[in-house]
Amino acid sequence: MTVKRKPNNTYTKEFKLEALRMMDESARSASEIAMQLGIRRNQLYKWKEQMIKKGDLPTAKRGDQSKKFNQSYLKLNKSLEVIEKEKQ
Repeated sequence: MTVKRKPNNTYTKEFKLEALRMMDESARSASEIAMQLGIRRNQLYKWKEQMIKKGDLPTAKRGDQSKKFNQSYLKLNKSLEVIEKEKQ
């Protein structure tokens, strides 16, 4: 029996940068931020390491990114709204 692997998600550079900004500026833990964004916690740390080493994040280069970007952007906006409400 073969098990089908879940396809890898690709995220835009903007999504990655915003996730890293949330991690740096928020009082929330990386686990909470990752859960809100629907990614794994270690992915945030990988992106942070890439940013430190290269000074830039790799962009998603596979296929049509518009649908994935829109989904990621909406998820990120919802998370930011939650954080802003908690600050008030």
